[in-house]
Amino acid sequence: MVREVALLLAIVSFVSAATVPTIDWTRVRRVEELDHYWVRLPVEWEKAYREVVPSPRITNGQEAIPGQFPYKALVLSEIGMLTTQCGGSILTQNYILTAGHCVMFDQNNKVAGGTVIVGAHDRTVMEPTQQRVRFASTGIHVHPQYSASNLRFDVAVIRVGTSIRFTASVQPVRLPGRADQRQFDGFIGTVSGWGRTSDTEAIFPNTPHFTRNPILANAACISTWGSLLVEAQNVCLSGEGGRAACNGDSGGPLTVEEGSGRTLQIGITSFGASGGCMRGQPTVYARITYFLDWIVANSDYITSARTDSATTTTTTTSDGRTTDNADSVNVNANTGLGAS
Repeated sequence: MVREVALLLAIVSFVSAATVPTIDWTRVRRVEELDHYWVRLPVEWEKAYREVVPSPRITNGQEAIPGQFPYKALVLSEIGMLTTQCGGSILTQNYILTAGHCVMFDQNNKVAGGTVIVGAHDRTVMEPTQQRVRFASTGIHVHPQYSASNLRFDVAVIRVGTSIRFTASVQPVRLPGRADQRQFDGFIGTVSGWGRTSDTEAIFPNTPHFTRNPILANAACISTWGSLLVEAQNVCLSGEGGRAACNGDSGGPLTVEEGSGRTLQIGITSFGASGGCMRGQPTVYARITYFLDWIVANSDYITSARTDSATTTTTTTSDGRTTDNADSVNVNANTGLGAS
């Protein structure tokens, strides 16, 4: 009997290892490096918009410690022989939240599929905390009003092919409640990811970095970007001190800390100035509260009707499961019961 059990465990281990996606990092590129990102624009807009590209990583920040951002995801989308790198956040065991431009080849066509990595610190190493799960084109849901030509409605959710297991290093993010009408200007926002760490750095760091700056009122952001690029559906982070998201982490979360000390995602990284991430210009994000109803309708995420979604606490058990003490966020994620 012991021999049969040992043989069975060996077979299961072999199958599990064989199904873990492997990543050829030499083929991974920033989404804005590929020609398809630019040819989607009208010719007369292309030159101007090369200064305004999906942003993404952290300049003048600091390296994160392992497990500091357990809701953070790395989204690798496959386009032909190449793979584009974006950020994302864990909504539930089944869904990832990211930017629309991270999973669209052009205005009308989604990418072929890809891999989501969660629980990572060094993205290039298959760490014990990491989970790598595949997603298909059919699992990608992009906002129906997404516009590649002017960066509007830049939000998407991805249903992963295998449910994510929650652990101490892998946890769902919290979003504002339905009644939350705060603009969050004046809050200190945090951005994190694996993108460029300076304007002179050509390659991505292996480990995530983060930085913090004040959230701006939209009026202040419009004074830099103009009302054609910044609307009510956006939220902006100051670029003070050259601290900003930079190329390589579009789709990642912009978060704030509530008075209770809990983290709340209020934005999805959308665009910034490609001419220099350290120039002090604000970076622009899709505003979560603007898109909350769409996110809920297109995933198995359940939000709170209360203003402060952080009234619910999440506890991680010894076997990696999570439980909530109220009827608000991530109920489907924690039970594994969600929309198909």
